[in-house]
Amino acid sequence: MNQLVMSPAYAAGERGNPADVKPKTIRPAPRINPFLIIFSLTFFLALMTASECHSITHIPSLIYGIVLWCWWGGVASSLWKLGQLKPNVLRFSLPAILFHVITGSVLGVVHLLLLGAVGFTDSAWATHKSAVAVWTELFQINRLGFDLLLYGFVFGIAGIIYLQIQSQRDAMRSLELQKQLSTAHLRALQMQLEPHFLFNTLNAITTLVELGRQKEAAETLAHLNAILKATLKRTTPEKVPLSQELEIIENYLAIEQIRFADRLKVEIKVDPNALDGLVPCFLLQPIVENAIRHGVAHCEDDGVIHTSIERSGGRLHMRVRDNGPGLNGNSKPGHGIGLKNTEDRLAHFYEKEYGFHAGEPKSGGFEVSITIPYEQALA
Repeated sequence: MNQLVMSPAYAAGERGNPADVKPKTIRPAPRINPFLIIFSLTFFLALMTASECHSITHIPSLIYGIVLWCWWGGVASSLWKLGQLKPNVLRFSLPAILFHVITGSVLGVVHLLLLGAVGFTDSAWATHKSAVAVWTELFQINRLGFDLLLYGFVFGIAGIIYLQIQSQRDAMRSLELQKQLSTAHLRALQMQLEPHFLFNTLNAITTLVELGRQKEAAETLAHLNAILKATLKRTTPEKVPLSQELEIIENYLAIEQIRFADRLKVEIKVDPNALDGLVPCFLLQPIVENAIRHGVAHCEDDGVIHTSIERSGGRLHMRVRDNGPGLNGNSKPGHGIGLKNTEDRLAHFYEKEYGFHAGEPKSGGFEVSITIPYEQALA
């Protein structure tokens, strides 16, 4: 049985064992309390008003400033809380606007009554002005109009902020849905690959048993066990270090060596600088499997699988070539789900930043080349 021919650096064990990429710890952004901001602002305005009227130490002036401005802080907070319970309240629709015109008018009248009552906390004011004079002075069209205008301003700001937040939530929900659909598609591709490989391997074991080659069948089961242990540890179709991907390739090729014996020769040349690069898991196995099933299996002489992986700057270049009959004159390669599945997964992970080519080189046979961005696995 031929042994795998590998580059000296790879055979010497320089590939290491880098761990999978660890997710970065993202600290949640500090949550801003809108009610604290509202009442801080309105209390500041109340102090400014008290200072203009008399001073911030003059109790009647301070009470007047608080009733004048903190009232609107309470209105703004109530609108925000009501909008969370009944979102339609903060929408700029005709029913909502009519509701707010009525509500604003009622609140404006109550607010002016409170302001009038505050005036009697000042003994000097209460002595010189009657209650009728105070409320007559307050209940002018311009004062009530100012309150209505201020209520409309509060409603408009609350509505705009709510719509902005709602828009961001919808966008996040859309992105999350897109991510879930993309992950589901990727899982479907992964589930397509692994049972396909398992089915072929079990068929090979059955054939070995039928031929009375129990020792080879046991070796094949041992390699299959190693592959399944590696794949079952992965809960998601993630990227893995190239060194881990090559371990699966080694076990798979060991299975195929048992099947083909001296008819299969494998050459793997790996740049040591590429071993800690990340690749989608199960990226190379279906390509190597296609090379054997559609290339080596149809060779009249010895079949050769040549795999080379190298890093050039910020890119990883991978090539798998066989000396089989190639396309046999067909315009499209009959390589089952392998190549299409691989390209779909590359498009998922790298969008437009990958290169993928499959075809017949001038030297004959069939070759698949892949270029992806180099991403280093974290230790």
